[in-house]
Amino acid sequence: MMIRKMAFVLLAFFILPMVFAPCTNGKRGAESNPKGDFKAMREKMVDTQIKTRGVKDPRVLSALLKVERHRFVPEEYLNSAYSDQPLPIGEGQTISQPYIVALMTELLELKEDEKVLEIGTGSGYQSAILAELVKEVYTIEIIESLASVAKSRLLQLGYQNIKVKAGDGYLGWPEAAPFDAIIVTAAPDHIPKPLIAQLKEGGRMVLPVGSYTQELKKIIKRFGKVETTDVIPVVFVPMTGEGVKGKR
Repeated sequence: MMIRKMAFVLLAFFILPMVFAPCTNGKRGAESNPKGDFKAMREKMVDTQIKTRGVKDPRVLSALLKVERHRFVPEEYLNSAYSDQPLPIGEGQTISQPYIVALMTELLELKEDEKVLEIGTGSGYQSAILAELVKEVYTIEIIESLASVAKSRLLQLGYQNIKVKAGDGYLGWPEAAPFDAIIVTAAPDHIPKPLIAQLKEGGRMVLPVGSYTQELKKIIKRFGKVETTDVIPVVFVPMTGEGVKGKR
């Protein structure tokens, strides 16, 4: 584990300028990518943004090659759908940088027969990646309009193993618990206890934690307690909702 952690720290040194870079409203990289050649863009994304930064899980790489990221971004950003940056999706939210999606997914160490909870559906892109890898995906989005659009989009794309609901992600999805893995794509300032409670014994959770500065953390639940590993510094939108206020 220590060797793996050191490897991620070294990776962070090289990628931090990219992770912390402000969104450029979809303009960066548009000139070099011919609009419509999305398959070539997707292959280039995996080769240059994902593999070169150390993501090796073949199932994760296969999912990234299969899921069409351009279907999860607004039309005005289509030409930058596979660029190395987050992109706006409306309501002040973004679709995460492809590398961060890949890294967080690999850290979950997913198996085909597992059930995963995602907090922060957003556009539904991460949900689709997860759905390629596991049996069931439960995903919660606090902004109702985004949840509605993502649900429709995922159904149109043929995903039958994803359940979407609008709600407060801090509280999780207790009626569907326990989960083999949990991924959180918005940053609370502490690790939410309800999510720990809904994680299976031996389950994994990956989430950003922090306010002014954030750290991507991997958590493994063993004997009712959590083992926490810091991965890299990141920047995510803050977790919102009534559940997160004042709870520790």
